[in-house]
Amino acid sequence: MQAIPLSLYIHVPWCIQKCPYCDFNSHTLKGGIPEQEYIAHLLDDLRADAHLAQGRPISTIFIGGGTPSLLSSEAVQRLLTGIKDIIPVVEGAEITLEANPGTVETGRFADFLKAGINRISIGVQSFSEDKLKRLGRIHDPQQADFAIQQASQIPLRTFNTDIMHGLPEQDLAEGLRDVQRAITHQPPHISWYQLTIEPNTSFYSQPPELPDDEILWEIQEQGEQLLAQAGYEQYEISAYAKPGQQCQHNLNYWRFGDYLGIGCGAHGKISLPDQILRTEKVKHPRGYMDLHKPYMYKQWPVDLSDYPFEYFMNRLRLVEPCAFAEYEQRTGYTLPKAQFKLLEDAASQGLLTLSDSVWQVTPLGRRYLNSLLEKLVS
Repeated sequence: MQAIPLSLYIHVPWCIQKCPYCDFNSHTLKGGIPEQEYIAHLLDDLRADAHLAQGRPISTIFIGGGTPSLLSSEAVQRLLTGIKDIIPVVEGAEITLEANPGTVETGRFADFLKAGINRISIGVQSFSEDKLKRLGRIHDPQQADFAIQQASQIPLRTFNTDIMHGLPEQDLAEGLRDVQRAITHQPPHISWYQLTIEPNTSFYSQPPELPDDEILWEIQEQGEQLLAQAGYEQYEISAYAKPGQQCQHNLNYWRFGDYLGIGCGAHGKISLPDQILRTEKVKHPRGYMDLHKPYMYKQWPVDLSDYPFEYFMNRLRLVEPCAFAEYEQRTGYTLPKAQFKLLEDAASQGLLTLSDSVWQVTPLGRRYLNSLLEKLVS
């Protein structure tokens, strides 16, 4: 268990406005963020969870939301300093902050860098003014360009541009234009994923007209070609990076590593000597900051019969080969014989490649990832 890396996810729940496609735990901001109060609660939350680290240092930190870039750099510095006083953080650890281009002005990213942030993820989503309005984003294409330029002009370790495709009434040319414009900025990392309609969102109750499957596939196929030609390597189903610029925090998720989750509605996954524990914190800010209640909303052990599903649901997202031995190292149990047979069956259909010691998802397997997952845990 000591060999399993430990990450820390921190959730900041406030946004200026709720996007119609977003199913994350976010709340429209009314007035200013109660920064000092919330940072104090985050640190108390971490203290309550510190025993779950079991002596391990934190290897990566990710501050997500919501819109964490609404926080002041002073608040971020207080938070990061407080974390290191509670649990050691690996020297040079990747520390990411999500940012909305509509909350970025000159010098903002430089201030976050001084506070301890070394990776910024910029939520662009699209460079089309029409599509940004349809998505409920508060920024315009020029602000998106400006935010990326700001990130590229300071000595961050790396940064990410986040864009989506399959947007309402998007055609092939529009989908590819977004990819091309992102590439023009040459960010070290691009997250590029398809819009999905999730329950409990405005888009779910009033669905927009989305591109048909043929257009979606054309955008995906041609967009991947553009990214590859520009030097981006696909290392995860929706993540593309220049060599050495992969997101280490997300890699830990997909490799079935451990992570503590603090903040409103944050989830965690912890390997204990005899079980894997899932945790979830109180979702609403008022309830989370109620001094008379615990931060933990619920925690539960993963049923042993669910280990293969939980493992493959994460591990199948990665392009890299996977050693058979990793399952036992990450779960404490031997991979069930039934799964070996299912891996062989998937390989016979061209969804995987197999050798004596490793398996790897093929491009065909990535295209039909949900079907592949169903095959491996049936």
